[in-house]
Amino acid sequence: MDTHNIREIEDNDLDQIVALWEAAGVARSWNDPLHDIRFCRASPSSTLLVLVDGARVKGTAMVGEDGHRGWVYYVAIDPVEQGQGLGRMIMTAAENWLEARGIWKLNLLVRGGNSKVQAFYDSIGYKDTETRCYQKALNPSDPAQA
Repeated sequence: MDTHNIREIEDNDLDQIVALWEAAGVARSWNDPLHDIRFCRASPSSTLLVLVDGARVKGTAMVGEDGHRGWVYYVAIDPVEQGQGLGRMIMTAAENWLEARGIWKLNLLVRGGNSKVQAFYDSIGYKDTETRCYQKALNPSDPAQA
């Protein structure tokens, strides 16, 4: 019997989410995870979906839309639980969240050389658009934008 549930983030999930992101390798030293979570939660156009088994956080997907396209970040599954369909489950929930808002296309970023993650997205129907992502910190003195 599958006991997994997907819901939006709750305050008491924070410590588990940060630990999960570190264990799954999606946390980066230049991004403060709590800052990113607060920013996500403050916007009506984004949310952080949490895959739980009882009280234990096993996966996440930060999902949002910019009025044109949907975006997904911080897709993470507990490394011990990977390969059991949980990644597909959290991505389906992210897609459903966007579709419910009228968004018809989802974009996401995968670091070059991350063949394991690229293979995962290929397996669930995503395609490499062979585009480049450019970014610019609008306030370089802000550590969150470094």
